[in-house]
Amino acid sequence: MAKSSGLNRTGVLSRVTVAAITAALVGTTTAAVAADAPRTARSAAAAESGTRAGATAATAVVTPENSLFGAAANGDLSRYDPNGSGGLQAAKDGGNGWQYSKTITQVDHDADGHSDGLWFVENNRLAYMKFGGTPTDIGGGWGVYTKVFSASNLGGGTADDLLARDSSGVLWLYLGYGNGKIAARTKVGAGWNAYNQITGKGDLTNDGKADIVARDGSGVLWLYKGTGDYKKPFAGRVKIGAGWNAFNTLISVGDINFDGVSDLIARDGSGALWLYKGTGNAAAPFHTKVKIGTSGWNTYRLMF
Repeated sequence: MAKSSGLNRTGVLSRVTVAAITAALVGTTTAAVAADAPRTARSAAAAESGTRAGATAATAVVTPENSLFGAAANGDLSRYDPNGSGGLQAAKDGGNGWQYSKTITQVDHDADGHSDGLWFVENNRLAYMKFGGTPTDIGGGWGVYTKVFSASNLGGGTADDLLARDSSGVLWLYLGYGNGKIAARTKVGAGWNAYNQITGKGDLTNDGKADIVARDGSGVLWLYKGTGDYKKPFAGRVKIGAGWNAFNTLISVGDINFDGVSDLIARDGSGALWLYKGTGNAAAPFHTKVKIGTSGWNTYRLMF
């Protein structure tokens, strides 16, 4: 992705009706009322081409340049596109009908550095919706998970993969097939209930592999470097620093300032939004925080 003075992106409208998959997603619960309304999602599509300055081909695959989405309690989505200089553009209409989703995460299936759809959990079922397509039911039993998100490609393939933590603290990896479907799960490890925030979207350490960060109950943030091996996708944790309990949400959507390194977004208790730009250095993966939103961000129940 070539660096530029700004983005030249066009909105892509994805409009579907939940009624088409009501039987699979909403069953007979109160969420069935969602079948009467359309579900929409609007994503920014890249118009640029080429390779980003300072990024290797491998890094470009696992460090996407995505918009930030916020889901309000009424199901409306707001989309914030990167402005090309480490900040975010003004909010755009990102869609609606997402009030019943427990989790939503962006996914890139074609390794072009931009999300092309969403995985979401609703009524204990996992579904995939390609932008411009219709939702596809992936399977049930997802109510056992307390955290579900995609941290890009963790297993060494092309498509993004999916991580899920169950209620007992076991973390599982589902390899993505590139079409929304996933392989059987692989156990990553136990003890992940020690963390109240887990996120990642791409390469933090400039080695061409996707990494994640996790915050424990005392406010310490830890780095888990990616290995590229789906059987053991993370190396042992490395302490980043303390004091991270100042934030109620930590989220990564990839590279915000287009330098080829994944960044971290943090929301504090007052509703302000902060950007921690990635350094590419595992020993100190983030620069000093920069405020990119003054207030109002606590209006979103989900950010992804």
